[in-house]
Amino acid sequence: MPPYLVAGLGNPGPTYERTRHNVGFMVLDRIAEKTGLSFSLSRGGIPLALAKGNIAGNTVFLVKPLTFMNRSGHAVSHIAFYYKVPRENILAVHDDLDLARGRIKFTRGGGHGGHNGVRSLVEHLGGTDFPRLRIGIGRPLGPQSVESYVLSPFDQENIPVMERVLDLAADGILCFLERGLSAAMNEFNGITAET
Repeated sequence: MPPYLVAGLGNPGPTYERTRHNVGFMVLDRIAEKTGLSFSLSRGGIPLALAKGNIAGNTVFLVKPLTFMNRSGHAVSHIAFYYKVPRENILAVHDDLDLARGRIKFTRGGGHGGHNGVRSLVEHLGGTDFPRLRIGIGRPLGPQSVESYVLSPFDQENIPVMERVLDLAADGILCFLERGLSAAMNEFNGITAET
């Protein structure tokens, strides 16, 4: 059985830790909590945090690239090629402006939708046919720029919703690893964490 790789996209360092753009990292941290896995920093030339374990009978790598978002593909492809993970077993977890806050959505491949981290994955993995888990963050209201919005922390009133989203996303990924993408899409794509 080929291994699986779950790539959470984000930016490194405490400045970006709890920002909307780092929700991919947050989801991977939640999976690690639920499965008892722990991350270690790479000692090679490519900065990344890696957790490896057995989930649902599969060898799974959780990868947080510690490059900046627009270079995420470098770290993910390094691990994917080294451990011979096929593209269909690579799940990219990332924020999505076009999905309402509180929603998650599993998709099969597709374009990058203007997301620099996904664009980098497409370039480095050599194709678009890898599954994604899109985490809805909604769009900014008013005059705030998109860049400022994604690089700012969640508003205090949004934190309870995002905590539920993190649990929902982690459960969806565990479903993906155990039963496949179609099952995860059927079970989780219609759910919202909004109350």
